[in-house]
Amino acid sequence: MAAQQQTFALAQQLVELTRKITTIKIDYLNIGGGFGVPYFANEQPLAVSAIADNLQALLQQYKTLTDGVELILELGRYLVAEAGIYVCKVVDIKVSRGTKYLVCDGGLHHHLANSGNFGQVIRKNYPLAIGKELEQVNIVGPLCTPLDILADKIMLPKASLGDYVVVFQSGAYGASASPKDFLSQPQLSEILL
Repeated sequence: MAAQQQTFALAQQLVELTRKITTIKIDYLNIGGGFGVPYFANEQPLAVSAIADNLQALLQQYKTLTDGVELILELGRYLVAEAGIYVCKVVDIKVSRGTKYLVCDGGLHHHLANSGNFGQVIRKNYPLAIGKELEQVNIVGPLCTPLDILADKIMLPKASLGDYVVVFQSGAYGASASPKDFLSQPQLSEILL
């Protein structure tokens, strides 16, 4: 609910600012994007109908400004995030100071958003999947940087060498937003099914 209210408030501020600063007829108004998807536990899907209703009310309120104006929403992440998964293989298992690490053949150079490097102040794990028996692990990539973390202190089924780690919600800000040539690591394969 808060996300819908925030989206409406921002759109309203943008339309009001446009009304104040422009004296010419505008052809389009881009109210941006950033529509969220439920990446983490306890997050709810966005109520698109509530946003549509609020935008319709906003367009009515500013009818003289918006009549004949093309309204643009950038919905890339909202449309594709849940459609993608990221898969990498466990290539090593290490224990250091009581913490178990699953070292994978992929990491931030393939999926920067998942590593928390899109400005997350508090690190959150994307939804993940692996084997059956639960244990607490850190999942890291092969790069020599402490930023290369796919999951931090997460309870997952016990993994073995050669198992695959699956990161859900990876359809947006995956490979295209990652430093894929970082440290000359191999390129990843993108497969469309």
